[in-house]
Amino acid sequence: MGIVTFKTDTVQACIDACEQCYQACMECFNLCLEEGVLPLRKNCISLLAGCAMICNMTAFKMSMSALITKEYCQLCAQICNACAAECSKFEDDYTLICADVCRRCAEECSIMLAG
Repeated sequence: MGIVTFKTDTVQACIDACEQCYQACMECFNLCLEEGVLPLRKNCISLLAGCAMICNMTAFKMSMSALITKEYCQLCAQICNACAAECSKFEDDYTLICADVCRRCAEECSIMLAG
């Protein structure tokens, strides 16, 4: 349910998933930076930053009922899936949790696209 209006009710699950993914990616990003092996996590760190940014922007666009929301959702789903695949390469709890959150976000964006 929307916070101020009911305009976002049909996309609220996707907004919530994008916001959770943004947060998970930022948390994972910070934890990856604290690891001592940055060269091994270079791709992961890059994808985490990009995923967080597109998730944040997608939630923003959906909250505004923007005209190009579906395009953002499509891009968000692609980047979330790529980020999930990269995070899954590591065995840390936080990267595996982040991968799951990214997959859920990609699923919600795909549902949004189908609707």
